[in-house]
Amino acid sequence: MKSTDNKKFPLEVSLIDRYKENPEDVFKTSHQKVKKSREKGFESFNNLGLPTTKKEQWRSTNLSKSYNTDFVIGDNKPDFDKEINEIFDCTIHGFSTDVYALLNGWYYSPDNEKLEVLDDGIIVGSIIKAQEEYPELFDEYYDETSQNNNHGLKAINSAIYTDGLFLYVPDNIESERTIQLVKMVNRESNIMVNTRNLIILGKNSKLSFLHCDDSINQHTGFLNTNTEIFIGENASLILYKLQNINNQTSLINSTTIKQKSDSNLNVILLSFNGGTLRNEFHIDLTGECANADISAMYLMDNEQHVDNQVKVMHSAPNCTSSELFKGVLDDEASAVFNGYIYVARDSQKTVAFQKNANILMTTDATIDTMPFLEIYADDVKCSHGATVGQIDNDALFYLMQRGIPEKDAKLLLIYAFIAEVTSKIDILPLRISIDDMVKKRLRGDLYICDKCVLHCSKPEKLVEFDLDMSKI
Repeated sequence: MKSTDNKKFPLEVSLIDRYKENPEDVFKTSHQKVKKSREKGFESFNNLGLPTTKKEQWRSTNLSKSYNTDFVIGDNKPDFDKEINEIFDCTIHGFSTDVYALLNGWYYSPDNEKLEVLDDGIIVGSIIKAQEEYPELFDEYYDETSQNNNHGLKAINSAIYTDGLFLYVPDNIESERTIQLVKMVNRESNIMVNTRNLIILGKNSKLSFLHCDDSINQHTGFLNTNTEIFIGENASLILYKLQNINNQTSLINSTTIKQKSDSNLNVILLSFNGGTLRNEFHIDLTGECANADISAMYLMDNEQHVDNQVKVMHSAPNCTSSELFKGVLDDEASAVFNGYIYVARDSQKTVAFQKNANILMTTDATIDTMPFLEIYADDVKCSHGATVGQIDNDALFYLMQRGIPEKDAKLLLIYAFIAEVTSKIDILPLRISIDDMVKKRLRGDLYICDKCVLHCSKPEKLVEFDLDMSKI
C-alpha cells in the first residue's frame, strides 16, 4: 500500500511515467477540453494514488496483486488486418446486433474510417474521432459528470485512456436495432487497458445497448473503463452488461449516468467469470419522474471476487428507483454489495427499493453486503434488505419427495433463484441464450474461450439439467 514515506506501487510508478512520456500516437490530443481533463486527471491521481483497502469503499477489494504486476500500459494501436467477425463470433439464434469493438484499448476499425452515421441518424464510432468530427456535441457532454475523479483509477483513466466508444442517438429516434460493444484484450503479454465511453440519448429517444467484456487468452490483464451516459427527457435506455473474463484479469467498470425528466433506465448486469470484478454505478435522477431499475446476477467460484458499488441520487421529486442484486458464491469466492440511496431535501414522492440476496455454497465463501439509505425528504417510500444463506432445505426436500435427484433439485433451486434477474431480459432470444449460459456456468462448463461464449446457445444444442453438482 501507499505508505507515509511516499513509496509507490510499481504500477503507480509506471502510470506516472507513461503519462509523462505522453506519446503522440497513443493518448496525446490537441482538443482543449480533453487536454484539460487529462491534466486534471493526472493531478488528481498524484493526490489520490491507487485505491487500497485503507479506503472505506475499497476495504473488501484488494488489488495489490495487480498493482505489483508489470503491465504494458497504453499499448500502441494494433494492426486491424481482419474484420471483426473474423476474430469475434456472436451468434444467437433469432437475434442480431450491430457489433462494434475495442481491441487492446482501441476502437476496432480496419479502414480507420470516420464515425458511422446509421440510416436513422445514430452516430457511432471512436471517441477520439468524435472529438475531431463533432466537437460541439462532444464538448457539451464530455466530462460533465461530477464523479469522474473520485478515486485514483478513475483519475488515471481520464489522464491516459487510449480510445473508446462514442454513441449518440438524436432526439425522437426510437432505434429498433440493438447496438453491441465488445471489449477484448488479445496480447501475448500482461496489459493494462484504459478506455473511455460516451453515450448520449436525446429527448424522446430509445436504445438497447449490449456491453460485453471478454478475454481471448489467459494472460493477466487490468481493464479500467469509465463510461458516461446521458439520458434526455422522456428517453429510454436498456443497458445489458455481460462479463466473462479470465481469472487472471481485474476489471474496474465505472459508469456514471445522468437522467432528465420522465426518462427511463433499465440495467441488467450479468457477471459470469473474472478474477476481480468491480462495477461502480453512479446514477443521478436530475429530472422529475425519472426512473432507474438496476438488476444484477453474479456467479462466482474458486477465488473469484465481485464488488458491486451502486449509488442512486434522487435529486428531483416523483422519481423511482429499484435495485435487485442476486449472487451465488462457491468455493472461496467473495462478493461485496454496497448500495447507497440518497434522497435530496426537495425530492418528495420518491419511491426507492433495494435488495441484495446471496446463496453461499460453502463455508469459505463470503459476502459483505451494505445497503444504505440517506433521506432528507419526508414524503417518501424507501426500503432496503439483504439476505445471506444456503439452499432452502425445505424446498430441497419438497423437490426430492417428488422424485427429483438431490443434485438436480439443488440446481433447479439455484436456477430459480437467479431467474428473477434473467427473466427481466426483454429480448427473448437473448434471454434464452443467457439462461443457457447460467446452466453451463452452474455445471462448471462455462469458461472464457477464443470467441464470444454467446454462440453456444444454438437451438439444436440446448443445455439440460444433467449436471454434476460436485462441479458447482
